[in-house]
Amino acid sequence: MNENTFKERLKLFFIKNQRSSLRIRLFNFSLKLLSCFLYIIRVLLENPSQGNEWSHIFWVNRSLPLWGLQVSVALISLFETILLGYLSYKGNIWEQILRIPFILEIINAVPFIISIFWPSLRNLFVPVFLNCWLAKHALENMINDLHRAIQRTQSAMFNQVLILISTLLCLIFTCICGIQHLERIGKKLNLFDSLYFCIVTFSTVGFGDVTPETWSSKLFVVAMICVALVVLPIQFEQLAYLWMERQKSGGNYSRHRAQTEKHVVLCVSSLKIDLLMDFLNEFYAHPRLQDYYVVILCPTEMDVQVRRVLQIPMWSQRVIYLQGSALKDQDLLRAKMDDAEACFILSSRCEVDRTSSDHQTILRAWAVKDFAPNCPLYVQILKPENKFHIKFADHVVCEEEFKYAMLALNCICPATSTLITLLVHTSRGQEGQQSPEQWQKMYGRCSGNEVYHIVLEESTFFAEYEGKSFTYASFHAHKKFGVCLIGIRREDNKNILLNPGPRCIMNATDICFYINITKEENSAFKNHDHQKKSNVSRSFYHGPSRLPVHSIIASMGTVAIDLQDTSCRSASGPTLSLPSEGNKEVRRPSIAPVLEVADTSSIQTCDLLSDQSEDETTPDEEMSSNVEYAKGYPPYSPYIGSSPTFCHLLHEKVPFCCLRLDKSCQHNCYEDAKAYGFKNKLIIVAAETAGNGLYNFIVPLRAYYRPKKELNPVILLLDNPLDDLLRCGVTFAANMVVVDKESTMSAEEDYMADAKTIVNVQTLFRLFSSLSIITELTHPANMRFMQFRAKDCYSLALSKLEKKERERGSNLAFMFRLPFAAGRVFSISMLDTLLYQSFVKDYMISITRLLLGLDTTPGSGFLCSMKITEDDLWIRTYARLYQKLCSSTGDVPIGIYRTESQKLTTSESQISISVEEWEDTKDAKEQGHHRSNHRNSTSSDQSDHPLLRRKSMQWARRLSRKGPKHSGKTAEKITQQRLNLYRRSERQELAELVKNRMKHLGLSTVGYDEMNDHQSTLSYILINPSPDTRLELNDVVYLIRPDPLAYLPNGEPSRKNSICNTTGQDSREETQL
Repeated sequence: MNENTFKERLKLFFIKNQRSSLRIRLFNFSLKLLSCFLYIIRVLLENPSQGNEWSHIFWVNRSLPLWGLQVSVALISLFETILLGYLSYKGNIWEQILRIPFILEIINAVPFIISIFWPSLRNLFVPVFLNCWLAKHALENMINDLHRAIQRTQSAMFNQVLILISTLLCLIFTCICGIQHLERIGKKLNLFDSLYFCIVTFSTVGFGDVTPETWSSKLFVVAMICVALVVLPIQFEQLAYLWMERQKSGGNYSRHRAQTEKHVVLCVSSLKIDLLMDFLNEFYAHPRLQDYYVVILCPTEMDVQVRRVLQIPMWSQRVIYLQGSALKDQDLLRAKMDDAEACFILSSRCEVDRTSSDHQTILRAWAVKDFAPNCPLYVQILKPENKFHIKFADHVVCEEEFKYAMLALNCICPATSTLITLLVHTSRGQEGQQSPEQWQKMYGRCSGNEVYHIVLEESTFFAEYEGKSFTYASFHAHKKFGVCLIGIRREDNKNILLNPGPRCIMNATDICFYINITKEENSAFKNHDHQKKSNVSRSFYHGPSRLPVHSIIASMGTVAIDLQDTSCRSASGPTLSLPSEGNKEVRRPSIAPVLEVADTSSIQTCDLLSDQSEDETTPDEEMSSNVEYAKGYPPYSPYIGSSPTFCHLLHEKVPFCCLRLDKSCQHNCYEDAKAYGFKNKLIIVAAETAGNGLYNFIVPLRAYYRPKKELNPVILLLDNPLDDLLRCGVTFAANMVVVDKESTMSAEEDYMADAKTIVNVQTLFRLFSSLSIITELTHPANMRFMQFRAKDCYSLALSKLEKKERERGSNLAFMFRLPFAAGRVFSISMLDTLLYQSFVKDYMISITRLLLGLDTTPGSGFLCSMKITEDDLWIRTYARLYQKLCSSTGDVPIGIYRTESQKLTTSESQISISVEEWEDTKDAKEQGHHRSNHRNSTSSDQSDHPLLRRKSMQWARRLSRKGPKHSGKTAEKITQQRLNLYRRSERQELAELVKNRMKHLGLSTVGYDEMNDHQSTLSYILINPSPDTRLELNDVVYLIRPDPLAYLPNGEPSRKNSICNTTGQDSREETQL
């Protein structure tokens, strides 16, 4: 065995091998501590000698056993030091010799070894207490080897704190031993007095009762203070720096806490205060989540506003912020992702490149799934074509899918976006209860309704309806408890069925999904005797101003529900039909009872609402219509993962050239929408690009259950100058959908991402005041700028109400804004709560997709609406409408969209004056003041009152008709033109501009109505109103209608073979949307 081989083996054992090296370090650390301990024993056993001779400094009394122990420790230490120096030798001997640890080892060990051969030196003083610095050095090496051995790295903060504490202890111990030894010729201090002096001195207190006397001890104290002033600030600076960095990165979530407490992880690209508060408010709104912790994993530094919020005691004890990346296993380990109850991964919707944002989300989802395969994943994606990359996630919400589906349904079922938003938000239904206006109280109270679930056999609401039809259970549960049963899920089927129809029989194991102000488990039931119920039934309907008898007011704990009489009444009973009048020969319409088990005759159309799924055009209409449709699945999907939807298709594919509305081709010569002669009103979509998300806009509008005669033409407008708007038929369009905000995502200020959309919508609103404009914004706070009027006092009053609701802790403070309440605008960020709610209600995403038509399940119903006309007002109440629908068509109503006239009073908080009229009147009055010698007798605030303004206009007309008799025709004409110019408002100027452009383009101006405006009306939604709610004219009722294909006879074509077989070939490949 040669020397190199022997040296390599020693190096492998002492240095390279992690575990053996750790044992050597630990042994070395123990030796140094033992030497310091032996020094303390020697000082305590020594008797203080009398006299002040310098020999007491160099010579001490040391017993023979103690000397033997110290010599043994010195021999072992010196041998180990020389061996490690030899193994670490790399060609420079002086580098090994001049190291401070080696010099200290020589000073403390060599004198003891010499005393073996020279007995007279056995009592020589050796500064063995300096071994504390060697112990500190060994401790640092030992920790490094420990990290290598266990393959785990402690935080830099832990290492720095350990180094600081060991440095401070070494300084104090060195000072204590040095002062005690040097004062052997002075006051002869013991170790305790030396400790007292050092603590008082280093703490800068300096009592002065214990002081050094000899010049040597004074010099030693000065030296130690200088060393402390140099070493300790450096250590403290490094510790403070690491502390600040740890505050930024957030530290770790301990393994012990992860195993004893429940936590969820929120992964985001950048954390904004709005996103954080939406998540926390929605997540902690559920009682059983109060003990959960939220660990936020974000690669960016904590925002100032976020830091301020997380310092609030309510959140500081629940929320832990970690700066790190989900793509690093170390950061996922810090967040204890493998022990988390769930992981929420959100995309950054404010990115300029939304595809790039999705790619980052996909990588985060993959990284989490690879690190913690059993952790449930809740992922938000922006573009639908990226969905198939994360199909493994437990719950996925695609923003563009939901956005375009809500925009589409807003065109055919008004305010569907508001309906969905209110359903997926957690609310106690207390918003607006302090408002003096009745509509705000009703709207706010009904906004507290949410979707809940319960097993039928465990339910007080539905247990008695086992073995009965679904519509029977839904009607009677609403009549008795005020809850709206909307769907079920069979025990043997994971699919949710919305309103499976009257032929569906309820089973004990069915999971029932219902809409109510609170879930059944939080409800208490109060039974009344028969007399009280009779009194209630007699005073049941007393007009719309009377508060509902069994409206449910939400509270924090328990909700009390009055049980109503549920006995079945005959169709001619006084509670469900109007009483007959003596002189009338025509029988008043009545409502049939809802049967427990439906038969074929009970499911038929009625005059109130016909079966729209099977509507067929009359022969005359077929002759006049050249468009033929077939029902089937789209032959092509724009992206992977799109849900196949049964819809209306054309038999033949339309050439691409015919899709250009503004250019004629060889097949047609039309160049504007008016020339096509569409029977139904248009739906115009103004977008920057024709993305794949538009597929989810078109399909719900072409779903198979939509009547053929009510299919609206859809026009895609990729650029919206005024001429193109007029050519595409904006003057006679039913709805204008604006979704052109992606180019403004690069705004430095986040809230400016909606700037382009808001200004474009405002321009359209000013030019076409009668146009129904629907749009989507990024931030809910920007909804206050929709249809903005600077002098609208009613909007200012609503702004004050919103601030008050926000101060009361409401999560829906924006709900009273008129554009949102009417369904004109919504924010897709509101649907973030849909993903958060899925942690508690795993069925919410499925139900929402079924309502929006994104998914279609055989046997599941769909969302539609009906309008209350004068012929339907005999039904009178919502309960009777519920019975009428359930007994005739099997529909289940879930809410009402109500439009009321906006009543203007003289109070400042309720007057709504448009800025155009106010400025026009003001300018006319000022011009009249300058150009007329007659002083105006009206008050200065005349323009603020509509009646006074109307009188002023009448006065101006009379003045215009009175011309001075002595003036000539020219002067009279000039005066008339001036008066006409003064009287013309800004709205009339805009109308004149639009008409001139239409004439220039050769378009007819007949359909342009410039004065019709929505300002005088307000609309709002009543979700699951109480049964005694009065129906009003033009109410729109939201319905969940049964699947019309679920009950087709066997001989009729089903959904599987739905394309007409009249042609002899497979028409699936020839159909086109």
